[in-house]
Amino acid sequence: MTSRLFPSGHASHPQWRMAAALVVAQLRAQMALPTHARAPALGLVYITDHYADSAEQLLEFLEQQLPEVKAWSGTTGVGVAANNAEYFDEPALSIMLCDVPAEQWRIFSGVAPLPRAGRDDFLARTALVHADDGTPDLGDVLREMAARTSSGHVFGGVVASRGMKAQFARDLVHAPRRPGERDSGVLQGGMSGVAFAPSVQWISRITHGCQPIGAWSVVTASQDNLVLELDGVPALDVLLETLGVSLDGDPQPAIDAVSATMAGLMEAGVHATAHHTGHFGAQARVRDIIGFDTTRRGVALAEMVETGSMLAFCRRQQHAARSDLMRICAEIREELEPVQEVLPAHEADEAAEILPGEGAGSSRRMLGAVYVSCSGRGGPFFGGPSAELQIVRRGLGDVPLVGFFANGEIFGHTLYGYTGVLTVFLGSAEPM
Repeated sequence: MTSRLFPSGHASHPQWRMAAALVVAQLRAQMALPTHARAPALGLVYITDHYADSAEQLLEFLEQQLPEVKAWSGTTGVGVAANNAEYFDEPALSIMLCDVPAEQWRIFSGVAPLPRAGRDDFLARTALVHADDGTPDLGDVLREMAARTSSGHVFGGVVASRGMKAQFARDLVHAPRRPGERDSGVLQGGMSGVAFAPSVQWISRITHGCQPIGAWSVVTASQDNLVLELDGVPALDVLLETLGVSLDGDPQPAIDAVSATMAGLMEAGVHATAHHTGHFGAQARVRDIIGFDTTRRGVALAEMVETGSMLAFCRRQQHAARSDLMRICAEIREELEPVQEVLPAHEADEAAEILPGEGAGSSRRMLGAVYVSCSGRGGPFFGGPSAELQIVRRGLGDVPLVGFFANGEIFGHTLYGYTGVLTVFLGSAEPM
C-alpha cells in the first residue's frame, strides 16, 4: 500500500451528468495534490436511487472522464455518505479512488465469482460486499462468501432502492473486454464487490443504533420465527414485563410500546454480556418484532429463531447510537497508536481485525474509509442533516470517506440491521 490519501468527491444535482462532472472535478483537483494518489486504478462509486435508472450511462461517463481508473465497484442506496456529509433521499453520488496495487484486489460478481482459497493465484483476506436483498438464503451466501477469505471477515451492505437495484462491477485490469464484447459494468441481483489481498491493511468496526432494555435470556422454546419461551417463561410475558405494560383493559398502549421495541439475537453458545458501555457487541444482530401470539404467549420476529439462542429486547435510541459511533471511532484511532505492550488475548476486542505490522513502533495512517449505515439511521435520527457523518469526521479526522445507506449491513459473516459498519484502509504514516 502507498501512503497517499485516496481522492474522493461527492455532489448532488437533479441531473446525474452535472453531479458526476462536479465529482470528477473534485477528484482531478485532489489527484494533482502531493498528498493524494495521482493515478489510482480502483474506484468505489455509490449513487442514490434517483440515479439508478441512469447507472449505465453514469459509469460510461466516469470511464471516459477518468480513463486511468480501470475498475469500478459500488451500488445504490437511499442515501450516500461522504466525508462530513450525507445525501439522504436526494439525487447524489459519492466516489473514492483507492490507490491499491492491482495485484492486491479483485472485482467479483455473479458473472465473475471470487474463487475459493487455493483455487486461484489470488488470495483474498477480506472483501467489500454489495448484496441484493432478493438473493435466496442471503445469510448462507454471506457465510460462504466469508469462507472464501483467509480472515473469515467481509464487510459492506445490502442494496437499498425504490427502483432499479443497480450494482457496479467493472474490472478492465484482470478481465479486459474482448473486441465486440458488450458489458455495461452494471448488474442487478446477487452479490458483487472487491476482494482485498493480505497486504492491504484495514480496520473494521460495527456500531449499533439500539440499546438493550432488558437482560439476555435463553430461548428455551421456539417455532420458526415465533419465540415461545425465554428462560422457561412465556416470551410475551417477559416482553410485557420488560416494557412495564399490560394487555388487560385498553391494549393500545401495550401495542404501541411493543411496536417501538426490537430484539437482539445471538447464536447459542456465545457468551452473552452487554458491552461495557451498555451497547450490543459485534455478535448481536437486531431484528424487528413483527407481532405476538396471545394464545401461545409468543413473540414473532423478522427472522427464524433457534432454540438455545440468546435474546435481549432493545430500542433504537439516539444517544446510544451517537455514543457507540464515537466509541468505534476512538477504538480505530487507538489502534493506530504505537503499542507498548501486548495485551492478553482475553482483553482483545472481538470485533477488531488484527493487522500486520502492529506492535511497538508501528506507524500507520488512514488513507480512506468506507461507511455503510442502515437507512433507518440516516437523516434526523442523529439529530440533524449529516450529523452521523459529522460524528465520524470528529472521531477520525479529515479522512476521505465513501459509503451508502443500506437495507442491511454486512460485518464478519452476518447480516445486521440498524447498525453502521466503518472500515478504514491504512498505509504508512509518512507521505511518499
